[in-house]
Amino acid sequence: MKPSHSIQKVAFLGTHLPRQCGIATFTSDLAQALTASFPDLQFSVVAVNDREEGYDYPDTVEFEISEKELDSYRRAADYLNVGHVDLLCLQHEYGIFGGRAGRNVLHLLRELRMPVVTTLHTVLHDPDEPQRKVLDEVLQLSERVVVLNQKSASLLQEVHHVDPEKIDVIAHGIPIAETTDKLTAKETVGLSGKKVLLTFGLLSPSKGIEFVIQALPQIVQANPDVVYAIVGVTHPHVKAHEGEHYRLGLQRLAGRLGVSGHVIFHDRFVSTKELTTFIAAADIYVTPYLNESQVSSGTLVYAFGTGTPVISTPYWCAKELLAEGRGVLVPFRDSEAIAEAAVRLFKNDQAREAMSAAGRTAGQEFAWPKVASRYKDTFSRAHQDHISHLSRVFTLMSVQDRPIDLPAVRLSHLRHLTDDTGLLQHAVFDIPNYDEGYAVDDNARALILTTLLESMRMADASGGRRLSSRYLAFVWHAYNGLATRFRNFLSYERRWCEKVGSEDSHGRTLWALGTVIHRTEHPSHAEVSKKLFDLALPVTTGFTSPRAWSFTLFGIDEYLQRFSGDSAVRSLREELVGKLMAVYETCSDKEWRWFESVISYDNAVIPNALIVSGQWMGDERVAMVGIEALEWLCKLQVSETGNFAPIGTNGHYVRGGTRARFDQQPIEAYSTVSATLAAHRLTGDQKWLVEAHRAFDWFLGLNDVGRPLYDPTTGGCRDGLNPLGVNQNMGAESTLAFLLALVEMLRFYETTRPGGATPASKASVQ
Repeated sequence: MKPSHSIQKVAFLGTHLPRQCGIATFTSDLAQALTASFPDLQFSVVAVNDREEGYDYPDTVEFEISEKELDSYRRAADYLNVGHVDLLCLQHEYGIFGGRAGRNVLHLLRELRMPVVTTLHTVLHDPDEPQRKVLDEVLQLSERVVVLNQKSASLLQEVHHVDPEKIDVIAHGIPIAETTDKLTAKETVGLSGKKVLLTFGLLSPSKGIEFVIQALPQIVQANPDVVYAIVGVTHPHVKAHEGEHYRLGLQRLAGRLGVSGHVIFHDRFVSTKELTTFIAAADIYVTPYLNESQVSSGTLVYAFGTGTPVISTPYWCAKELLAEGRGVLVPFRDSEAIAEAAVRLFKNDQAREAMSAAGRTAGQEFAWPKVASRYKDTFSRAHQDHISHLSRVFTLMSVQDRPIDLPAVRLSHLRHLTDDTGLLQHAVFDIPNYDEGYAVDDNARALILTTLLESMRMADASGGRRLSSRYLAFVWHAYNGLATRFRNFLSYERRWCEKVGSEDSHGRTLWALGTVIHRTEHPSHAEVSKKLFDLALPVTTGFTSPRAWSFTLFGIDEYLQRFSGDSAVRSLREELVGKLMAVYETCSDKEWRWFESVISYDNAVIPNALIVSGQWMGDERVAMVGIEALEWLCKLQVSETGNFAPIGTNGHYVRGGTRARFDQQPIEAYSTVSATLAAHRLTGDQKWLVEAHRAFDWFLGLNDVGRPLYDPTTGGCRDGLNPLGVNQNMGAESTLAFLLALVEMLRFYETTRPGGATPASKASVQ
């Protein structure tokens, strides 16, 4: 047996080469440095992928995580826990983990049984609320925290209130470069006889390279032999969204200024050996970054620590590193200041040599072997602290406080049901049923789902937008301007089956449009939705369906969260709320707390609309009527065994009659999940969370036939429960009911606890 006080195996979690990003380079270099310095220790890597096919990793990468797939984080936690890993070293950056503000990594950290040392590559001065919550929990779950400079340490204490005793400041490491004289290095990179300005790293608009190019005419006038070398590929995420727009713009700018012959683009992700040669060839290194709050820059540390004089804008990392004359700081976005500084340095050999000497002296502390030694000390301290007082927060939580395992959001079946026109209504088993065509009802639900996933940063950017665009296009096509109504049913032959659809389908479509207006990041989607919303909303005052009023109220609630000053829409909300209150007062009594004389379908949406509207209107009476009706409905929907048992559609429940036990529909479980979570948000009463879990677990098999409706391989959902078992067809309404219920649960836990920690275990609500 190994001694309990020793560390034998360390795992790193982050990105890793050959993925092209700064964190990947750092993780790879740190792991190599530790392996070289401490050969008795075992090191492995858990790498996070931003693309489905992954990367051609070296053998040190033992496990891979799909950025947006929650299950892969949990599987990674299991792998680490059973793999005899003594400590995890997390490389934290908001952008490399899926979920809002990178919250998906929390699903891994909460499950670990070993101490965590977290290196923070970004510390924000003014994080938004999701960023603050996520990092607060990361810090809570970490035994020790490593930052790259004193500024980051100060921010951690000021913004996140971290005990300074928990923080270790360890500089970014740099390679020990082979001794290469400048003339030889210039010859190697093809710049013999040139004065060399250098910028390297992944290109993106935040790097401010255009300001150096704008400075070049003045620099070239004084130094005709100067060349500006820009080394590095465009950042993969920038390239995926914008192509080479930034690089091409820089090239065009150089052409307009007449300095194209003085700018060289090396459009490659260079190796460490190549990079050190470029640095050795450089006379001046330039970092013209635009963001003051950048607290780390591996490229700056590389250049400075190897003795290259530096001109930089005063972002936080540069201000600290280049203080006391160790470099030249120039104002942000000031090409003239860059030019003056470069001309002055090129003239002053003594000043450049002094900066070079200062950098080389400091760089001795930045060498990877010394950095590796400091990390080893931090690992040992974290491991000892963990053993001595077992202070991991998660291990001290009660069973009720541990996070529930929610399934992954899988859209495979939804995509399978979607063609070039929109979302097909029905399926035979899991095969799309063309005979039944399409419905605006289902496309509206799908538009709500994809928009919510987009707002939660849980959908693939391009794939998610394609789906949203398809569903929104269907909704646009469904609108009949002459009737100011949405049509509902479209045949597979692309012929509308009616001039106007049902009131309920109209209201549900307004709900979808309001959601897009409030939550989308695509201006064109918002503009189209706003136009349709304005055209289609007024007619709802003549509707008679309580569900249509309710769906419309959800759409209004979403709309007013963006355009709260729209008095006409606020007035219409009050009118529809008044209609719901009136039918409740007319129909309900002590024994029948409901809005109609029959409980039919999608029932919980009606009290939910009053809870949501009453809360945001500040009308307690309205919200309490919703709570009262929902409480009565939930009592009807519990079986003798305590499972969720919604009113069946085979007869419904007519006042004074017998409630139908079957066919139970997924839409009832979803609407109940949504309503009970809304009730919990309003009241804080834990009983509503119990009801939400009861309804959600119906999908997973806690129901009257003991069979799951959810297909974990595709995200599809079967069409309901009947006396003989499960209806094996998986249509659009059922699949969307499950996916929307799942997203409601995920949204709830994301917003109610720091970082999304769940307040109740699955066992506690069965």
